[in-house]
Amino acid sequence: MAKVRSIGVFCGSAEGRNSVYGEAADAAGKAIAKAGARLVYGGGDVGLMARAAQSALDAKGAVLGVIPEFMIQREGLLKAAETRVVTTMSIRKNILIEESDAFLILPGGVGTLEEIFDVLSRQRLAQHDKPVAFLNVEDFWDPFFQLLHRTEDEGFTPDGFHDHVSLHDDPEDAVARLMRN
Repeated sequence: MAKVRSIGVFCGSAEGRNSVYGEAADAAGKAIAKAGARLVYGGGDVGLMARAAQSALDAKGAVLGVIPEFMIQREGLLKAAETRVVTTMSIRKNILIEESDAFLILPGGVGTLEEIFDVLSRQRLAQHDKPVAFLNVEDFWDPFFQLLHRTEDEGFTPDGFHDHVSLHDDPEDAVARLMRN
């Protein structure tokens, strides 16, 4: 497995109803910058994703945003970040995955879930061997992990699938785990 130089962050383009989500995004961005990794994210200036990216920038970290042109009016751009403008959501996701050596997942909605399933499916199909860490803010990911374990228990997902997937309560612990791979 290659050295982790870039961590893809998948999370909400909204901040959620609980302020602890934003605080976790701030801490995650800072932890990534402190670890010397580049933060790779969806490129917008809204929600948890912007909080994590801005926090990394504030901590003197490198940030790459990838955003489809049609989303700029909706989500804005984080001006201080390096940004790649693309044409489609599929291209965006492919670049996010290609540019990342590991993934940190924070709370989010259906867009975040779609990104997670793509990363996990590619991992399952041996298209990458990149570690994935979930930041379990307020037990947000507990139901998701119950579902993943159920797929294993029922024989739909092979045993050992979770070897490169971890669940963390602390952003620094999650980033440290990703950097060890």
